[in-house]
Amino acid sequence: MGKLLVLFIVGFIFYIINRGYKSEDYKNIKLDTKQKFQGNLKEHEGGLLIALMAKVAKADGKVCELEAELLSHTFTDISSHFENSEEVREKLKEIYKNELKSFDNTIDICKKYLKLTKRDYIKRLKVMEYLLNLAFIDADFSKTEYMIMEDIANSLEVKRADFERLIAQFERFYEQHKNNKVDSLRNAYEILGANQGDDMSIIKKKYRTLVKQNHPDIITGQGAKQSIIDQATKKLQEINEAYELIKKDRK
Repeated sequence: MGKLLVLFIVGFIFYIINRGYKSEDYKNIKLDTKQKFQGNLKEHEGGLLIALMAKVAKADGKVCELEAELLSHTFTDISSHFENSEEVREKLKEIYKNELKSFDNTIDICKKYLKLTKRDYIKRLKVMEYLLNLAFIDADFSKTEYMIMEDIANSLEVKRADFERLIAQFERFYEQHKNNKVDSLRNAYEILGANQGDDMSIIKKKYRTLVKQNHPDIITGQGAKQSIIDQATKKLQEINEAYELIKKDRK
């Protein structure tokens, strides 16, 4: 269940990213054919985006599983448009690593990006949405992240109303996700016949008891009808998913 939830969130985020913001739009990338990149990637729109992602990641101070997925996807997405894709991907990773060291040049990076997209406000707005995905992805939008995002928004000349609207949009989504997670956990405890205050050893004991009661092999050996076996198989799946969800929440 946990893995499916991760895939769902990543899928939703990637949907937002690609909605109106295509990597094909990066400056100097041709749509009809791949090209070999030979310029300074630090001055390229793709490289500047990676640099800004590094600043947002630095504000958080840690990289969660979803954040790593998003970064990996971005490296691959940008580099795939070039003949020397592996070389470009490694350079993007190097840019990211170097830009994690300090916030000092954040405004300079924004100015360079603004210069490349001066006449394309919608693209800059999508970049803000992209960066906010990264900031919110661990469901914890800190004060430091807010400050760095505010600096980036101001430097990219993003309207205050649009900046606040995007933040509100993500706050609503993650609040809803949080509520759904609470409901899922509550249901998981009910399936195992356990309470949220129970020690993990008690929950494990209840889990093992239910597994024995509903294991298809045991029920088959008792001479049960196929319909009963099928029902037990479905129940066992629910029990396993509930237990895995609770274990992940307790880590």
